[in-house]
Amino acid sequence: MPYKNKPRPYKKEYKQQKARGEHADRMERQRARRKMDKKKVNRKGKDIAHKKALSRGGSNKDGVTLQSPSKNRAAGGRMSKPPRKKK
Repeated sequence: MPYKNKPRPYKKEYKQQKARGEHADRMERQRARRKMDKKKVNRKGKDIAHKKALSRGGSNKDGVTLQSPSKNRAAGGRMSKPPRKKK
């Protein structure tokens, strides 16, 4: 909801992000992007996808890959789910 009568509390929002762990995940994504840029990988129009999603406890050490934005965002962490057991 937009702030109409008072300024937006950026400091408060930043503290909340850090408390929820969003800040660390954002930094992890940023390091992955910079690593790809350093390797001179053309990532124009692509997302850097973590093989094990950060929301599921993954990190850059688990591996990253290039994916189309629609596929990466639609996965929602599905890539890291363990295979289902057959009955």
